[in-house]
Amino acid sequence: RDYQQAETERLSRWEKWRRTSSKSLKKAVSEVKGLSSYLVLWRHDIRSIEGKFGTGIQSYFSFLRFLVLLNFIIFILMFSFVILPTIISKYGLFNSTIAYISPKNIDDICTIYKPSGNKGLVYFYTYLKDLLSGTGFLEVTILFYGYYSIDAVWISIMKYNLPLAYLLATFAYLALCLLWIIKRSVEGFKQNLVHNADPFQSYCNKVFAGWDFCITDPSAARLKHRSLQYELQSDLQEEKLKQKIAERRMEEKLRIYSLRIFINIIVIAILSGCFYSIYRVTVFSQENSNVSIRNDTRTVNLLVQYLPSMVITLANFIAPLIFAFLIKFEEYTPAFEIKLTLMRCVFVRLANIGVLLFSLWSQISSCGSDKCKPCGYNYKLYPCWESDVGREMYKLMMFDFIVILAVALFADFPRKLLVTHCSCKLVQWFGHKEFGISDNVLEIIYGQTICFIGTFFSPLLPAIATIKYFIIFYVKKIVLKHTSKPAAKPIRASSSNFFFLVVLLIGLLLAFVPLGFSIARIPSSKACGPFRHFNTSWEVIPDTILQFPTGLQQFLFGISSEAFAVPFFVI
Repeated sequence: RDYQQAETERLSRWEKWRRTSSKSLKKAVSEVKGLSSYLVLWRHDIRSIEGKFGTGIQSYFSFLRFLVLLNFIIFILMFSFVILPTIISKYGLFNSTIAYISPKNIDDICTIYKPSGNKGLVYFYTYLKDLLSGTGFLEVTILFYGYYSIDAVWISIMKYNLPLAYLLATFAYLALCLLWIIKRSVEGFKQNLVHNADPFQSYCNKVFAGWDFCITDPSAARLKHRSLQYELQSDLQEEKLKQKIAERRMEEKLRIYSLRIFINIIVIAILSGCFYSIYRVTVFSQENSNVSIRNDTRTVNLLVQYLPSMVITLANFIAPLIFAFLIKFEEYTPAFEIKLTLMRCVFVRLANIGVLLFSLWSQISSCGSDKCKPCGYNYKLYPCWESDVGREMYKLMMFDFIVILAVALFADFPRKLLVTHCSCKLVQWFGHKEFGISDNVLEIIYGQTICFIGTFFSPLLPAIATIKYFIIFYVKKIVLKHTSKPAAKPIRASSSNFFFLVVLLIGLLLAFVPLGFSIARIPSSKACGPFRHFNTSWEVIPDTILQFPTGLQQFLFGISSEAFAVPFFVI
């Protein structure tokens, strides 16, 4: 202490002030971080769930919170650079004007687009049908691609290139999602790596360093105690299964491997049946609904329009149930069981979306009998094909939300009442429903993949997804607390968080394929949208670069060439 005092006395006034300021700044930053933690969305709710039901279920709700924030950021991006400039120009705000470019070398028949808006006396049922299917009054709103038929916006002396902004905003939200998901995945991977490195170390960390000594509230202490209990229970159960696997004899191993091969053959057969069914109903739905809509007959059956969404949802509902039943016979550890079930269900759900888009594109680019000759696509059936794809994504999003609410209201709650008040042996055998983490995670990853793909065709879709996941959080919280019970096999949060993000990353990477194909390969609609004067959406990029000085043009074309791009991405 004497040495410190002597040292302090020798310091100059500037040094004393610098040290004091540094300490004050660190203290202020620490206090701000502490206060900001209280502003975190659903902080108390998620901590309560962690204590009562374990970190595995808590990781699902944390993941749901992440998706709410992610979709909100995507919506802010699309609203700022696409939706807001269009609204400003449409209503002439800030002395803005719209600049249109007259079409060149485009057949007049390709520019005909008559949205099926409501005319005359409209019944309430019609509005409800339009709200569910994205047709009628919704077809000519900011919800869909066809509304943004503006070439440029002049605000005072500044020109705003809307087609370029539309494409760059799409690239920006995809890049943002990719970087954000990778960042969170790396953090989860570190935790998972540390946990898997040495099981004994994991036990030591929980027993000797797992307690938070800053906890003073008795209820918070009980929640933390239960959380540690679930973690240890999960670890011990997994070690017990690993020991059982190590003690298997050769006959048991042969039996299990043969059974696994047979089960995987069944899984492949189920997947093939799902894909073929989706392809057939999509072709049937498009052929029987689009013609009536374009003729403005308003007699289209809502069931026909929703047929692909219904079949996809039915496949997404039945296939995971079959997979969850089959995997019980494969005798994996709880952690690997969840991962394998997730991967199978992921493949079903994401591949179903891919099959739907493939079916749509096969109809859009179907050029039999010279249907596509004037415009490059099937303009008679799809005069504004981007809006049609956006409507399919919108219907998938809405139908998925309706199914989640319907299952909670008409399946989970009645089951709870029956089990509680009915002593029938069959009812008691079914028992309370387990809160299946893999099924619930797949629900929201499926919906998020639809949002990743559909935002280009429906810029307002991220706002719908934000509201959807916000409501789902409370629905799932009520279902968990009042109608469900925790899974019989506890799940560790460290591996769950990492794996959820990996699956979401797979969904995002798969979304790149249809979006890249739509932007670079399929001719853009000539009757609607910001790219109607370009052969493809991508052509707005080289067209903009050609307006730059020659030196900058050569530089940009050089870095976009294969000679530069391939080594760059490899590195």
